[in-house]
This record gives sequence, C-alpha cells and structure tokens, in this order.
Amino acid sequence: MRNETRGTLELTLAMVLSGTLGVFVVESGASPFVVVFFRCLFGALALGVYSLARGFFTGHGLTPKKFALAALGGALIVFNWVFLFEAYEATSISLATVVYHTQPFFLVLFGALVLRERIAATKAGWLVVAFAGLVLVSGVRPGDTASLAGLGYALAAAVLYALSTLVTKRITGVRPHLVALVQVTTGIPLLLPFADFGEVAGLGAGWGWLAGLGLVHTGVMYVLMYAAYQKLPMAKIAVLAFTYPAVAMLVDWLVYGHHIGLVQALGVPLIVLASLKVTLGRAAAPAPRTAARAPADASPAATRSV
Repeated sequence: MRNETRGTLELTLAMVLSGTLGVFVVESGASPFVVVFFRCLFGALALGVYSLARGFFTGHGLTPKKFALAALGGALIVFNWVFLFEAYEATSISLATVVYHTQPFFLVLFGALVLRERIAATKAGWLVVAFAGLVLVSGVRPGDTASLAGLGYALAAAVLYALSTLVTKRITGVRPHLVALVQVTTGIPLLLPFADFGEVAGLGAGWGWLAGLGLVHTGVMYVLMYAAYQKLPMAKIAVLAFTYPAVAMLVDWLVYGHHIGLVQALGVPLIVLASLKVTLGRAAAPAPRTAARAPADASPAATRSV
C-alpha cells in the first residue's frame, strides 16, 4: 500500500507538471518548431544524465529493430508536440488540451484498422459519446477560422500520439527512460530544417521557459511517470491522468483568463467519461494466450502526457 501511495503522489505530480506545460510554451515566446527543438535538446540532456547515473545503459536491451521503432515513435511524438503547441496559439490551452485528450479513441480506431482488433458495441457507443463531447467542447462556428485551425491542430496531435503509442507498444525489454531518450534525441536532427533559429537571439527570459520544458517537463516529469507506472494499476493511472487537463484548464484561467463557455463545459465530462471507459476497457481486456509477458521495465503501452 505504501508503494501504491508513493506511485499515486508521483503520477499526480507528473500530471500537475503536464498541466503547466502550456504556460511554458506560450511564455517562451518562440515558435512551435523552435520550442520543440529545444525541448528535445534539453530533454535529451536531462534523460541522458539520469540514465547514465542510474546505469541504464548497461544491458540496455536496445536491438537495431527496437532502436528503429523508438526512433519512429520519436518522429511521431515530436510532430505531435508541434501540432499541440500550434493549437495553443490558435485557440487556448484549455480547448487544445481537452481536444487532445481524444487520443484513446484514435488508438481504438487504429487498433481496429492496423491490428484488426474488433471494436465492441460498447466501445463504439463511447466513441459516439466522445464525438458528441468534442462537438460541444469545440464551440466553434464555421466562420471562426482560428478556432477551427486550433481544433484541427489538436486533433492532428492526438492522431500522431495514438500512432506513436502503437509503435511504442512493440518495444519490450527496454527501460522506458531509454526509449524516451531515443525519441527526444531523434527530434533534434529531425527538426533542424524546420526551426527558425534567427528568432532565438531575442528570446531573453524565454530561454528559462525553454530550459524548463526540457529539464522539468521532459526530464523530471518522465522520470516521475515511469516510476509511478511500475507501482500503480492501470485503472488508477487512467483516472489520475485526468489531473493533467484539469490543471491545464485551471492554469489557463488563472494566468490568461481563458475559460470555456457553458455549452463547451457540457462536452468536457462526456469526453472524460468516454475516455475513461475506453481506457479501462482496454486495460481489462484479456491478453492473447500467445503473447509473451513484457518485463516490468518495458515501455508502457500508452502514456497520457505530452
């Protein structure tokens, strides 16, 4: 019980940190590609130092195939961040975060399309509920191009996150810290052609926010998450994950005065409830008899963070 309590505190703190990420992105004053580039750079340094100190590079278990899968997942992850940060600028942190949490539904859909997993009638029903919630929470009108663009960016980020999860699920026997390290390191050369480094000279205090994104929201946050995952059942992980959007909406209101309207607010519990039902349903599904059991230090199937 003490171990689970510690895991609860670790994951709660990690989700609280996730909820403040939007403020760091906005306050940095940098464009999304530059923000993600330096998040990858500082994050790789943080995770590299931590992994080295913990001796994770010894017997790492990374084969060429697993490394390639981690790199592919990393490419999807970094562009997922780019789209999410674009959504912050186009709409608000609150709206982008809620829409971004449609990730589980895309994971179910891709599981059906790619892995030929059958979608049960109950899951299909919850997907309809989630879509209704998405329509309500978007609150956009046909002529509101900025909000429509923001909605599109957030959905694109959710799609890329789900695809990355499908790829990462295939990596077993490797500590998740090393998988994350490969992913953020992949982002450094990948984003070089897209980032406009001419803007960094005038960032000033923005450098502190960029460093925080890498060191705190990538290094510290990921270490807390992965430590918690080993101590908690999937049901509790799924519930605690919603600390992230709750904190994001609260911070967006406190710092920028942004809040969703009454009609939009009606859609939030629909998405939250449907997401919980789908996530917990996946966790409760029995594993195939032929599937080998993954070791305790294997990468989690899905991480609910950014």
